[in-house]
Amino acid sequence: MSTGTFTPAPGAAPLARQVLAHARMEARLMLRNGEQLLLAVVIPVIVLVGAVAGSERVGLELDAPAIDTFAPGVLALAVMSTAFTSLAIATGFERRYGVIKWLGSSPLPRAGLLAGKVLALLLVEALQVLVLGAVALTLGWQPATAAVGLLSALGVAAVGTAAFAALGLFVAGVLRAEATLAAANLVYLLLMAGGAVVLPANAYGGFGDVATWLPSGALGEGMRAALLDGAADVTSMLTLLGWAALGTVLTARTFTWE
Repeated sequence: MSTGTFTPAPGAAPLARQVLAHARMEARLMLRNGEQLLLAVVIPVIVLVGAVAGSERVGLELDAPAIDTFAPGVLALAVMSTAFTSLAIATGFERRYGVIKWLGSSPLPRAGLLAGKVLALLLVEALQVLVLGAVALTLGWQPATAAVGLLSALGVAAVGTAAFAALGLFVAGVLRAEATLAAANLVYLLLMAGGAVVLPANAYGGFGDVATWLPSGALGEGMRAALLDGAADVTSMLTLLGWAALGTVLTARTFTWE
């Protein structure tokens, strides 16, 4: 190359490449963390196997075979564990150690930072679906294969991810890291036990009508309608959209970089 023919062109990478790089980093960090992996995969698998075995022992009355009832609910639980609990805890400690502030000074804009986190959530959720789906199929799961149901399941999962991610970022933005850790785990346990995410809402008696308006209940009922009945639950979808909008407004007004 002759002198003077090379012109340096420093600058940031294209936005799409930045977002993908950030998403890969976020997904790797999430899966390398033992606690996050426990929430993402191990606990949902234990809940699925335990619920199916336990329902047969206690004689729980269900409208469908136990595995067909619990598999959609555990998939919903997996979405909740990743989009809410894991995201809230990770973001809380990132704020504490200045990681969020450091990323804010990089060429990656705030919208790109958020897009990378959401894409990382979707990558982890895809892994969860593969693992939990394989376990459920081994246990005899026969999901509804109607196109409406499958498309509805994808839609419910996407809107549920948005709702719980917005709520998780809200919690991480208003509490200190240690308080976020405690609050996120407590909410996760309460919703798993009484939020109609794993068990159908009608299993909770009169409280079931209230539980369906919770984000956990809407996610669980929507997934069951899609994968058990092959139908679209419009009410659950609208409820999740409402929670997503509420969480987004609260996060936008309260979230700080440190």
